[in-house]
Parts: sequence; structure tokens; C-alpha cells
Amino acid sequence: MDDGTVSLLVLGLTVVVFVWNRLPVDVVALLAALALWATGLLGFTEVVAGFGDPVVIFIAALFVVSEGIDSTGVTAWVGQAIVRYAGTTRSRLLIAVTSLCAVLSALITLNGAVAALLPLVVMLAVRIGQPPSRMLMPLSFAGSAGALLMLTGTPVNIIVSDASADAGEGPFAFFSFALVGVPLVAGTIAISVLLGPRLLPSARPAHPAVDFARHAETLELHYALGGTEELMSRDSGVVEAVVPPRSSLIGETVYSGMQRGADLVIVAVQRMGKDRGGKPTQLAEGDALLVRGPWSALDELTRDRDILLVDSPELIRRQAVPWGRRASIAVTILGAMVVLLATGAVPPALAGLLAALAMVLTRVVRPAQAYRAISWQIVVLIGALIPLSAAIRTSGGADRIADLIIDAIGPGRPYLLLLALFVLTTVLGQVVSNTATVLIVTPIAVAAAHGTGTSVRPVLMLIAVAGAASLLTPISTPANMMIMSPAGYRFGDYWKLGLPVLGWWLLTAMIVIPLVWSF
Repeated sequence: MDDGTVSLLVLGLTVVVFVWNRLPVDVVALLAALALWATGLLGFTEVVAGFGDPVVIFIAALFVVSEGIDSTGVTAWVGQAIVRYAGTTRSRLLIAVTSLCAVLSALITLNGAVAALLPLVVMLAVRIGQPPSRMLMPLSFAGSAGALLMLTGTPVNIIVSDASADAGEGPFAFFSFALVGVPLVAGTIAISVLLGPRLLPSARPAHPAVDFARHAETLELHYALGGTEELMSRDSGVVEAVVPPRSSLIGETVYSGMQRGADLVIVAVQRMGKDRGGKPTQLAEGDALLVRGPWSALDELTRDRDILLVDSPELIRRQAVPWGRRASIAVTILGAMVVLLATGAVPPALAGLLAALAMVLTRVVRPAQAYRAISWQIVVLIGALIPLSAAIRTSGGADRIADLIIDAIGPGRPYLLLLALFVLTTVLGQVVSNTATVLIVTPIAVAAAHGTGTSVRPVLMLIAVAGAASLLTPISTPANMMIMSPAGYRFGDYWKLGLPVLGWWLLTAMIVIPLVWSF
């Protein structure tokens, strides 16, 4: 059995296991990489070389930059500002939040944008009397389109840009994706506004998200703190804590205004829902404490086994303190990275790495926080599938599939080639992650382009569009999974709005791409 056949067998088994959906996608990718070594297609050094690929480094760095923007409250600040101008009309509010998600996706990736805006959009839906299910799917779909506004929007863009450079036609310019991305965003939002009320379910989530935007007001009312100084600021905040069983605090005497340690102050004490006022209280199991202090000190309480925090200080800070401390630094670093990428002054991986390091060195993001922010599953997925993509290309497997496509559509039919590749990529992308799909399809698309005498650039830009079209199933992208539970969606709810949006994407790609990148 020749190498080309073996590579296609490994590819086929990999896709089957992806669709089977019984193993984590990163585990499947690692098994595929090991299969390449076991069959002798690649040496072990080549199998693990993907983890040092610049694409992997760039993507990991983007997660850290995204964390810096979100953790400093920049996302919450922008979201609240847009809502103030949009009002409470469903259509205007939906246009505002989906537009914001599209822009944020281009800056901090789709998953980061949806994760940052999810709590805000759920709460906004509740406030205007709309089920979250009417707003969250448009949010995710607009984010998918927004990822095509600039190079950093999604790993897919980086992969096809590198493939274009490897094919000898040069990488895509930083903002060139916007030529197709802008009409995709506009059409996706328009379809969501016009057809969403008829195509989206009116489901209610089983466990509604908590809104921390007015958390300080809630605590003031609950603990009767009228006239109290500002509870939330850029530097300090408050959290509720409960005394758990077997805590060493049981029996300790506390009172309102008591300082504990160097930084923390007990603001109020309650027992059985009744405020204890300023009276000294001997703590008992189940007592509630309102504790004030610097955010860093409150974060440390999450590791204190003697108390249980009702809510995460980090989540409270992100929502309740828009444009928090060091937000200006985070935005400056992001802007500098975008300039480096747009001008091509340094390679993309270096620009991302410099931005991530700047986030840590300026203490916008702590080292441990930076490591937590990186989606290691995506890093492993991409690093492990890069060797498979290379093996398909070098073994001749990609040429075989490309020959089948060429034989089916015939030579000299570039539009049919684009249509065939769009269908192949979107179908595979609904059951396999878009990043994995593009890594698999890219060498096939390049071989098909060479075989038909078509320029690689329009073909690869179409692969980027089709790879981002994760619109028909919840398993096609983490963002679609994120919204499933908060919105109360079922598996079959996605295709109803997804199909008309996908039709717009296909129409846009077939018209715009050949006009901008000639065959």
C-alpha cells in the first residue's frame, strides 16, 4: 500500500472518530498524529513538529491577549456603552450586540467574544422580556462572520494565509479578509433580525445566568447599607461569603467594620437572613459575611477553605467594573499588536508573542491567569493535526482527492471548483471543528487549484469562508456549544436559522471572492 493511500486511510478514520464524537477532539488529533508515526509516513520529530509551528504559537498568544482585554472590563464597558445608545427595542439591541460581537471576534477570536458577551446578552434579553434563545444564536453566527474581518479573527484565517504563502502566492494582507467579511456580517445580522423571530425557538434556559452589572445595588439593598461608600471600584470590591461546616471561623467574634488581616474589612454580618447590625457576633455555621477589600485579596479568598464565596470575585469584577484597572494598558497593547500585524513589520507569531508578554509584564494578566486563559485543547488539536495536513500533501493523498474533484467538475470551471470545495468544507465542518476541517481540506484545495490551473488565493479565501460557516450544529464550534445551555437550545434548532445564513455566505463567497481575487 503506497503512502498516499495510507494517508487517506488515516484521514478517513480520523474523520469517522471525529463524527463519532465519543472521544475529545484533541485526543483524536493526537491519535491521528501517532498513527502517522506508526505507519511510517512521518518520523517522530515530524509528528511533534506541529506543536512548534508559528501558527500554534500565534493562536496561544491570542488567548492571552483576549484575556487581558476581557479581564480588565473593556468588553463590559463597550457592551454597556452600545446598549445605552441602542435602547431596549429588540431589533436595535440585536443589531448592536451582534455588531459588537462581530468586531470583538475579529480582535479576540469568536470563542473569546461569545464568552465575554454571553452573560450581558442573556441579561439584556431578560430585561426587555425576550427569551435568550432569540438573541444568542444570532450572536454566535455574527461572531463567526466577524472572525473574517481581519487576519487574527480565527485560526482558520492564519492557516489559509500561511498556505497561500507556502504556495508561492504570498500571504493575505491583514485586513483583506474584510472585503468578504463585511458583507457576511451585514447579511448575517439582517437575516437574524428579519427571520430570527420566526425561525428561533422561544426556549427558556434551565439555569439563567447571573447579572452582576448591578451587583453593588443588590448588596446594598440586601444588607441594608444605605449611605455606604462605593462598594465597587477599579481597585476594590465586595463579596459575599458563607461560613461552612467545620470552619475554623466558627466561634470567632466579628462585627461590622472589623478589619481582618491587612486588607479585608467585614462590612456586614447576617444570620438566618437577618442583619446583625454593629453588634459583635460569634460566628456559627451558615452565617453570611459581606467582605470588602482589594480585588487581589478577594481573589485569594477563593482558595480559603474556611469560607465559601457565593460568587466569583473575578466574574463580579468583569461585569460590575467596566473599564477597570489597567484597561487602558490592555487596549494599547492590543492596538500595538494590530499595527504590527497590519504593517507586516514582524511575523504574526512574533507580534502575538510580544503582545502576550506585554500583557504579563505590565501585570494586566498574571502568569497563572495567562496559562489558564489558553485553550490547551485547541492548541493540542492544531499542533497534532498539522502533521496530518502535511502528510496528506507530501504523500500524494491530497492530489488523489483533488483529481476526483477535477474529474467531477472538469477543467476550466473555477466556479464549479469553488462550489465543490465550499460544499466539502461546510459539510465536514458541521461535525468536525472548523480548524481541523481547514487543516484537512487546505492541501486538497491547493492541489485542486494547481490541477485546474486556478490561482490558489481565491480558492483558499473560499476555504476560509466555508471553514468559518459553523452554522448548522452545536458541535461545530465551541461558541455554538457555549450558547446551547443558557438559551435552552436543542441540537435541531441550529439548522433552522443556519441554513438561510449559510445560503447568504455561499452567495457572497461566489460573487465577491472572484471579483477581488481573480482566477
